[in-house]
Amino acid sequence: MGIEVVIKIAVIGLLVAVINQVLSKCGRDEYAMIVTLAGFVVILMMVLPYIRDLFSSLTSIIDF
Repeated sequence: MGIEVVIKIAVIGLLVAVINQVLSKCGRDEYAMIVTLAGFVVILMMVLPYIRDLFSSLTSIIDF
């Protein structure tokens, strides 16, 4: 995993946290939850290929 992906995940996490706090302070808790879930889905989609590669590497090691 490259450092670029880690930085992208950190930036998305910070943006989601700031937007979540702003929406919570404005009384829009429903929208804050939606933003949090959307951020989680975006990060999960970014990490999913790396998880797939990890599992394929593990299966190739176990298969001998």
